[in-house]
Amino acid sequence: MNEINDNVVEVCIESIAAQVIDSYAEKQKISLTDAIRLFMTTKTYELLANPKSYLYLEAAPYVEDMLNAELSGDWESWMEV
Repeated sequence: MNEINDNVVEVCIESIAAQVIDSYAEKQKISLTDAIRLFMTTKTYELLANPKSYLYLEAAPYVEDMLNAELSGDWESWMEV
């Protein structure tokens, strides 16, 4: 079985981040730049960017649910997601 190398992990992280940012910007009717700035300051992004969390293996909607829970202050749901 092949191991996932660092480049593949980075591509996965970037892809999920881009999908979450795009979706969030569209739903909130804000610019992509504002969505990027917001997302990159969250615990959700911090967790996604850490390969040891394996969050990059989840689908973008899952990560977006985490983001929404975090931004609404619902830490209990954030921990469950």
